[in-house]
Amino acid sequence: MIPKLVRLSRSAHKDRPVAWDRYWAGINVTGADGEVLWDSGRDHEFLGYKEVLVRYLDPALPTVDVGCGHGSFTRALAGVFPAVVGVDVSAHAIERARSESEKEGAGAGCVRYEVRDMTAPGAATGLADERGANVFVRGVFHVLTADDQMALAENLWSLAGRHGTVFLAETNFQGNPVDYVSHLGATTRGIPAPLERAIRELPMPGHFGPAERARVLPGETWELLEDGAVAIQTNPMTDVAEQSLIPGYYAVARPRT
Repeated sequence: MIPKLVRLSRSAHKDRPVAWDRYWAGINVTGADGEVLWDSGRDHEFLGYKEVLVRYLDPALPTVDVGCGHGSFTRALAGVFPAVVGVDVSAHAIERARSESEKEGAGAGCVRYEVRDMTAPGAATGLADERGANVFVRGVFHVLTADDQMALAENLWSLAGRHGTVFLAETNFQGNPVDYVSHLGATTRGIPAPLERAIRELPMPGHFGPAERARVLPGETWELLEDGAVAIQTNPMTDVAEQSLIPGYYAVARPRT
């Protein structure tokens, strides 16, 4: 399996924003049985976060979904918080998010989407008011380089401001790439199509847990309010339910001012 994984991963575009935009440009179907690896088409994962979000995030502040993709979590957030913004580095992802939101009639008047690379200098400008913003990040840090993780964290610090809170949830699978794709259903006989597409077109993911969080959100500048283990749901690709769940990590933090 290793030679195939190496061959597939070599075809991914080296420029991260280009890779993600090309990926979303080729997506036709989302949700359960769709083409997006990390989209289960179900709300079970979000409902597992909801109690934590309500406990820590201020509904008086705007809520920003960083790396929103086609907006499934953005729309779920709009059912809880009154003003939500979804941002993504891919223009094609944002186009799809707007289209799917219009079809669902979701969040009329309280959801909007913008194309933004949140690792770019000043990317937080205009997303929050003078008090700050709530921030929701699901599955972004683990697909960034160490430098881009630090750049994202710097923007999140500015975005949260004096009163905002950051919630993040990331995959934290402890194993090598073969272990990882095998967990998701790959065998020597074949690789499920959504997984193969992600390997072929996107940056190689890593893992993000307490050690990585402590590095990018250090205690001297961030107050850790809560963290723990979580299950990240993926698109079911086999008949084995456990293979659609990836060990993950969540954390809630606020900037120290």
